[in-house]
Amino acid sequence: MDSDLKVPSRQLGEDERISPEVLKYISRSSAAYYRFVPIGLADGVLEVGMTEPTNIEARDALQFITSRLGLPFKVFLISEADFNRVINSYEALTTQVSKALGDLDAEIKAEESETALKSEITSAKTGSTIVEEAPVTKIVAVILQHAVSGNASDIHIEPSTDNIKVRFRVDGALFTSLFLPTSVHEAVVARIKILTNMKLDERRKPQDGRFSARIDNRKIDFRVSTLPTYFGEKVVIRILDPEKNIINMSGLGLSDENLVVIREILKRPYGLVLVTGPTGSGKTTTLYAMLHELDKEKNNAVSLEDPIEYNIAGVNQSQVRPEIEYTFANGLRSILRQDPDIIMVGEIRDEETARLAVQASLTGHLVLATLHTNSAAGVIPRLVDMGVEPYLIAATLVLAIGQRLVPLLCADSKEAVPVEGGVKAMVESILAEVPKEAQGRLQPPAQVYRASRSPTCPGGTRGRIAAFEVLRITPEVENMMLTKPTEEDIHKAARHNGFLTMREDALIKAFAGQIPFEEVSKL
Repeated sequence: MDSDLKVPSRQLGEDERISPEVLKYISRSSAAYYRFVPIGLADGVLEVGMTEPTNIEARDALQFITSRLGLPFKVFLISEADFNRVINSYEALTTQVSKALGDLDAEIKAEESETALKSEITSAKTGSTIVEEAPVTKIVAVILQHAVSGNASDIHIEPSTDNIKVRFRVDGALFTSLFLPTSVHEAVVARIKILTNMKLDERRKPQDGRFSARIDNRKIDFRVSTLPTYFGEKVVIRILDPEKNIINMSGLGLSDENLVVIREILKRPYGLVLVTGPTGSGKTTTLYAMLHELDKEKNNAVSLEDPIEYNIAGVNQSQVRPEIEYTFANGLRSILRQDPDIIMVGEIRDEETARLAVQASLTGHLVLATLHTNSAAGVIPRLVDMGVEPYLIAATLVLAIGQRLVPLLCADSKEAVPVEGGVKAMVESILAEVPKEAQGRLQPPAQVYRASRSPTCPGGTRGRIAAFEVLRITPEVENMMLTKPTEEDIHKAARHNGFLTMREDALIKAFAGQIPFEEVSKL
């Protein structure tokens, strides 16, 4: 017992391992931030080790967590070494990869010993097999498995002078998850290339590929890109889960007004609907949500995608393959001979695909597609730049949707910020530009919120939601398309009908306490 702290102390054995069943009571992020860890469960009481039992903030956080669990707790003073050992128990990724690296070192040493007895050629061949097939295979598999289970969207494998950094992108932000020695870089890249059928001996130029694997009894697709850098090839792996549940329109974060507009447009038998935004802004998810709303029993729905991200019941999904000249343009030509009613084009990348999409909507098809522009109003000049005549755009385009993803506040991690001073000035400057027709939708509250740490959400935010701008093609916008198809003029024409920008939509979400107020200024 520590006489000053009145808290019993406990020493964990070096071989003592805390079971995953105990670790699940307190998240790793909370444990690392507040410096306490679960170390046991005895007679229904959660035993918690703390390095600083006098920390009032940590005590309050522990009280909050255990009250939600419905468990009493008992605090023990533990050493810094024991705390770090328990924290490392959370790191299954690091542990498993470290074991694989240890196996690799052992096998390499065994191979070096064998070299003294066998010829140099034989030992070199054996060494190659060991490095490429055994531990490195496990390293790659563990990285993939933990990225999928951690809901990562991308994996970055980045070589540098001292090590290889492995980062996961979760909720739009990159987090370093692992460091590997530079000695395994070529073997790791080679393993990934073998999975994707890339050229092993080509290190001077970028390559692209894809592969599938079963993880947790689910088939997961991976899209891989390599890029030559100064320290070697960088690998980025996009994770695609075809069995992931499709979000419906109501779950996208659209305002009631925008939801009504989109659903009304989707009832039309023909026309062109374009969703725009940067890479990773959720455009494909929005397209899938639209397809989910449509009647696929009475209509023949066909999609062209690269790659197919999710499976949609009732939709004939086709994967384009540019390497065999099955492109969006060629695929679109073939789809038009399949008696389609609804066509989804994953991305309009070139003039030919743009023209074919417009022609398809002209001939009585509902076409849903994505396009890379900065705003919904920018869709029209972008199509003009791609060689589509303005009168054809006016005759076919019925809706343009722009979107960006912003972080969601955790329900118990909000810190109120009064709408006064600089916050009030910013709100007023945004509201001054809102058209009169839409001012009733943006009534500033007395306070907004910013992210703050909580026992259950140390980062303050979890998950993301989209900020939207929905541009309906009205007679005023159509007339501007035919006379002055610039982004600025189309934006002005849309304002007369109550059009709200992404920033203003984000402001509505900030007023409702869904997102941090500071995110509004980033749009």
